[in-house]
Parts: sequence; structure tokens; C-alpha cells
Amino acid sequence: MRKVQVSGRNYLKWVQDVKLHLTAKSLRPTIEEATDEPVGEAEKVIAMIFIRRYIHDALQTKHLAEEDPRALWVVLADRFDHQKDIFLPETRHNWQRLRLQDFKSVNEYNFEVCRIRSLLNFCNETLPEEDLLEKTYSTFFASNIVLQQ
Repeated sequence: MRKVQVSGRNYLKWVQDVKLHLTAKSLRPTIEEATDEPVGEAEKVIAMIFIRRYIHDALQTKHLAEEDPRALWVVLADRFDHQKDIFLPETRHNWQRLRLQDFKSVNEYNFEVCRIRSLLNFCNETLPEEDLLEKTYSTFFASNIVLQQ
């Protein structure tokens, strides 16, 4: 797993990776809002060690005094959670400019479609199957119009 960058460019992926890891270790409650069951100090320490290990050195130094994983999680979210707002216009733009003929293979095109669709889903925008098909059909070469029909 990579460290979250100071710019926060990889923050969204980092969040998902950390959540998965903490869930696998039964430590996810350490970063979530308080529930009925209190979280033990040992669990908090383990989660804090993990989170600190995977944030940029500058962020580690800045939040050195923080001892609660939930508090650190909230501080990082306040700083970087706006990334969805940054990704959405860029992803919409990439979707509008996407053309099948710009790729060497259908696999490369499909990979890009999946990447864009995932980012849109992450930003809470759905891309219906009809739009995917229409995008592919509309970007065919004129000589391949028979394939579209």
C-alpha cells in the first residue's frame, strides 16, 4: 500500500485501502463514529500505527501529537475529502472526449471505460449501460457503421 501524498492526489484510493485493511483486522471501529461498544486502547494503538505508516512523512510530522486514530482520520478527511469534487469534472471531461479510435486495442478502450466508470461511481454518479453502449457506438469509424447496427 502506498502512502497518502501531501497533495492528497491518491487520498481516495488510500481511504479505501485503509478501510479494507482495518476491516480485515477487525479495527474498523477505531476510525468510525462512536458506537455502543467502546474501542480498546490496544486496538486504537494498532490502528494508529498502521495509519501513520501509510501517510506521507510531512503529514506524520504535522500530526505527531495525535494519538486517537478517529481524530486523525477526521483531520485527514477534512483536508483531503474534497478530492471527489476535483475528480468529478475531470472524469466527466474524460468521458466526453473518450473515443474508441483513440486506442490501439479494444482492451485498452475497455480499461479506460472501466476506470472512468469507477471514478464516476466513486463520485456518486452512475453511468447507465445504455450510455456505455451509445458512447462506443457513436465513436466507431464511419467505415464500421455496419458493426454498430
